[in-house]
Amino acid sequence: MIGMIIRFIVSALVLMLVSFLIPGFQVAGFTGALIAAIVIAILGFIVESLLGKSVSPQSRGIVGFITAAVVIYLAQFIVPSMRVTWWGALLASLVIGIIDAFVPTELR
Repeated sequence: MIGMIIRFIVSALVLMLVSFLIPGFQVAGFTGALIAAIVIAILGFIVESLLGKSVSPQSRGIVGFITAAVVIYLAQFIVPSMRVTWWGALLASLVIGIIDAFVPTELR
């Protein structure tokens, strides 16, 4: 349980960093980023459950990259403190993928 809480805190911090770096991607405050991290994780789980592991962002392929961007874009319709453009979702997916290579946000 503690591991999951740490994962979401790290994910929220990554989203805040991405919000600072990427134009077209905005998350208001730590609470908004934490809610966004939870929503993105849930949406990612649903997409992965429906379409299989090959669409997972952890697959590190172009399909995982595009899937992550779509999940990030759709999360803005659930999280009121999050605003994302298509371009921002693509760039955020790229930056999150790069950050995740160095600071994994998933427990392995």
